[in-house]
Amino acid sequence: MITLRKITLDNRRDIFNLEVTEEQRRFVASNLSSLASCYVLATNGGHPFPFAIYEEEQPVGFVMAVYGITGYDEPSIARNNYCILRLMMDKRHQNRGYGREAMKAVLSFIRTFPAGPAQYCWIAYKPENVVAAKLYESLGFRDNGEVIHNESVAVLQL
Repeated sequence: MITLRKITLDNRRDIFNLEVTEEQRRFVASNLSSLASCYVLATNGGHPFPFAIYEEEQPVGFVMAVYGITGYDEPSIARNNYCILRLMMDKRHQNRGYGREAMKAVLSFIRTFPAGPAQYCWIAYKPENVVAAKLYESLGFRDNGEVIHNESVAVLQL
């Protein structure tokens, strides 16, 4: 069973050491870089929500949601909405359905509106990342036609 857990002093190194495959590195930042972004966002008025993804007691991935600003160029619907800025599954734990379950868990968390009310959740992805595109579409995300830095923007009404 997949759960989302707070990143702590005890598990941080385990999360830093999770990696995607060599081919996937062009699609997602390292977890260390993502957590550094959380600090910068939090100290500049943003609302980051980083989580370790666990299967039972084993860390298998990382996900990061944000509310409002992301620190990057944003689509027109970004203001007062949530974004799933990062999702990664360690290369040893892929193709087991963990990414889908983690997305469901983070969307459930977002629907509690922890930083404020919102109508949408959005996610940006590289169109050549066919696996990600299929996952997001299967969860109800739809491309809204915007492209930011060669990434398609998909939106889910909350």
